[in-house]
Amino acid sequence: MKLHEMAPAVGAKKEARRVGRGIGSGIGKTSGKGHKGQWARSGGGVRPGFEGGQMPLTRRIPKRGFNNVFKKQYTIVNVGALEAFEDGAVVDAAALEEAGIISKVEHYGIKVLGGGELTKKLTVKAAKFSESAKEAITKAGGSAEVL
Repeated sequence: MKLHEMAPAVGAKKEARRVGRGIGSGIGKTSGKGHKGQWARSGGGVRPGFEGGQMPLTRRIPKRGFNNVFKKQYTIVNVGALEAFEDGAVVDAAALEEAGIISKVEHYGIKVLGGGELTKKLTVKAAKFSESAKEAITKAGGSAEVL
Protein backbone atom coordinates (compact mmCIF):
# COMPACT_ATOMS: atom_id res chain seq x y z
CA MET A 1 0.00 0.00 0.00
CA LYS A 2 1.22 3.44 -0.91
CA LEU A 3 0.47 6.77 0.74
CA HIS A 4 -1.66 7.97 -2.20
CA GLU A 5 -3.73 4.77 -2.08
CA MET A 6 -4.79 5.25 1.54
CA ALA A 7 -8.39 6.27 2.22
CA PRO A 8 -10.65 6.42 5.27
CA ALA A 9 -13.01 3.48 5.95
CA VAL A 10 -16.36 3.51 4.15
CA GLY A 11 -18.83 5.55 6.22
CA ALA A 12 -16.14 7.14 8.37
CA LYS A 13 -16.47 10.54 6.71
CA LYS A 14 -19.77 12.39 6.26
CA GLU A 15 -20.53 15.12 3.75
CA ALA A 16 -21.17 18.51 5.37
CA ARG A 17 -24.86 19.45 5.43
CA ARG A 18 -25.46 22.44 3.14
CA VAL A 19 -28.40 24.25 4.70
CA GLY A 20 -30.48 27.00 3.12
CA ARG A 21 -30.11 25.73 -0.45
CA GLY A 22 -33.72 25.58 -1.60
CA ILE A 23 -37.03 23.99 -0.64
CA GLY A 24 -36.21 20.70 -2.40
CA SER A 25 -33.30 19.96 -0.05
CA GLY A 26 -35.60 19.72 2.97
CA ILE A 27 -33.39 22.16 4.87
CA GLY A 28 -33.99 25.33 2.91
CA LYS A 29 -35.54 28.66 4.00
CA THR A 30 -35.10 28.60 7.81
CA SER A 31 -32.32 25.95 7.58
CA GLY A 32 -33.75 23.71 10.28
CA LYS A 33 -33.85 26.52 12.88
CA GLY A 34 -37.62 27.08 12.97
CA HIS A 35 -39.12 30.59 12.98
CA LYS A 36 -37.53 33.51 14.80
CA GLY A 37 -36.38 33.49 18.41
CA GLN A 38 -33.05 33.21 20.19
CA TRP A 39 -32.17 29.83 18.68
CA ALA A 40 -32.78 31.06 15.12
CA ARG A 41 -30.37 33.99 15.43
CA SER A 42 -26.71 34.01 14.49
CA GLY A 43 -24.69 33.08 17.59
CA GLY A 44 -27.99 32.37 19.36
CA GLY A 45 -28.61 30.02 22.23
CA VAL A 46 -27.61 29.98 25.86
CA ARG A 47 -24.60 28.61 27.73
CA PRO A 48 -24.77 25.11 29.23
CA GLY A 49 -26.56 25.10 32.59
CA PHE A 50 -28.52 28.33 31.90
CA GLU A 51 -32.12 27.99 33.08
CA GLY A 52 -33.67 31.16 31.68
CA GLY A 53 -32.65 33.41 34.56
CA GLN A 54 -33.89 31.04 37.25
CA MET A 55 -31.25 30.23 39.86
CA PRO A 56 -29.35 27.31 38.28
CA LEU A 57 -29.37 23.87 39.86
CA THR A 58 -25.62 24.02 40.51
CA ARG A 59 -26.15 27.10 42.68
CA ARG A 60 -29.36 25.89 44.39
CA ILE A 61 -27.74 22.78 45.83
CA PRO A 62 -25.74 23.38 49.04
CA LYS A 63 -21.99 22.90 49.11
CA ARG A 64 -20.69 20.06 51.24
CA GLY A 65 -17.21 19.04 52.34
CA PHE A 66 -13.88 19.99 50.86
CA ASN A 67 -10.79 18.42 49.33
CA ASN A 68 -7.75 18.73 51.55
CA VAL A 69 -4.82 19.54 49.27
CA PHE A 70 -2.34 18.66 52.05
CA LYS A 71 -3.72 15.13 52.63
CA LYS A 72 -1.09 12.39 52.45
CA GLN A 73 -2.27 9.35 50.46
CA TYR A 74 -0.78 5.99 51.45
CA THR A 75 -1.27 2.53 49.98
CA ILE A 76 -2.84 0.50 52.80
CA VAL A 77 -1.72 -3.07 53.60
CA ASN A 78 -2.97 -5.11 56.55
CA VAL A 79 -0.63 -7.31 58.57
CA GLY A 80 -2.78 -10.35 57.71
CA ALA A 81 -1.91 -9.96 54.01
CA LEU A 82 1.81 -10.35 54.83
CA GLU A 83 1.14 -13.98 55.77
CA ALA A 84 1.59 -14.76 52.03
CA PHE A 85 5.38 -14.30 52.37
CA GLU A 86 7.80 -16.99 53.54
CA ASP A 87 9.42 -16.93 56.95
CA GLY A 88 12.41 -14.56 57.12
CA ALA A 89 11.51 -12.64 53.94
CA VAL A 90 12.12 -8.91 53.45
CA VAL A 91 8.85 -7.22 52.56
CA ASP A 92 8.92 -3.89 50.72
CA ALA A 93 6.84 -2.14 48.03
CA ALA A 94 8.39 -4.14 45.18
CA ALA A 95 7.78 -7.46 46.96
CA LEU A 96 4.15 -6.55 47.70
CA GLU A 97 3.53 -5.63 44.04
CA GLU A 98 5.20 -8.83 42.84
CA ALA A 99 3.05 -10.92 45.19
CA GLY A 100 -0.09 -9.18 43.87
CA ILE A 101 -1.10 -7.82 47.27
CA ILE A 102 -1.08 -4.23 45.98
CA SER A 103 -1.50 -2.94 42.44
CA LYS A 104 0.01 0.52 42.80
CA VAL A 105 2.07 2.47 45.32
CA GLU A 106 0.65 5.87 46.27
CA HIS A 107 2.86 8.98 46.31
CA TYR A 108 3.65 8.82 50.06
CA GLY A 109 4.35 5.06 50.06
CA ILE A 110 2.91 2.19 52.04
CA LYS A 111 1.21 2.19 55.42
CA VAL A 112 0.90 -1.09 57.30
CA LEU A 113 -2.18 -1.53 59.49
CA GLY A 114 -2.76 -4.13 62.21
CA GLY A 115 -5.70 -6.06 60.70
CA GLY A 116 -5.36 -9.85 60.74
CA GLU A 117 -2.87 -12.28 62.26
CA LEU A 118 0.86 -12.64 61.54
CA THR A 119 2.78 -15.77 62.53
CA LYS A 120 5.89 -15.43 60.34
CA LYS A 121 9.13 -13.61 61.16
CA LEU A 122 9.34 -10.84 58.53
CA THR A 123 11.37 -7.68 57.98
CA VAL A 124 8.80 -5.13 56.79
CA LYS A 125 9.92 -1.88 55.16
CA ALA A 126 7.25 0.80 54.77
CA ALA A 127 6.69 4.55 55.06
CA LYS A 128 4.38 4.24 58.06
CA PHE A 129 3.12 1.68 60.59
CA SER A 130 0.17 1.74 62.96
CA GLU A 131 0.97 0.90 66.58
CA SER A 132 -0.97 -2.39 66.37
CA ALA A 133 0.89 -3.36 63.17
CA LYS A 134 4.30 -2.71 64.77
CA GLU A 135 3.24 -4.74 67.78
CA ALA A 136 2.03 -7.67 65.63
CA ILE A 137 5.24 -7.73 63.55
CA THR A 138 7.58 -7.62 66.59
CA LYS A 139 5.42 -10.15 68.46
CA ALA A 140 5.92 -12.60 65.56
CA GLY A 141 9.68 -12.05 65.82
CA GLY A 142 10.10 -9.72 62.85
CA SER A 143 11.06 -6.07 62.53
CA ALA A 144 9.30 -2.96 61.21
CA GLU A 145 11.59 -0.50 59.41
CA VAL A 146 10.37 3.00 58.57
CA LEU A 147 11.69 4.26 55.23
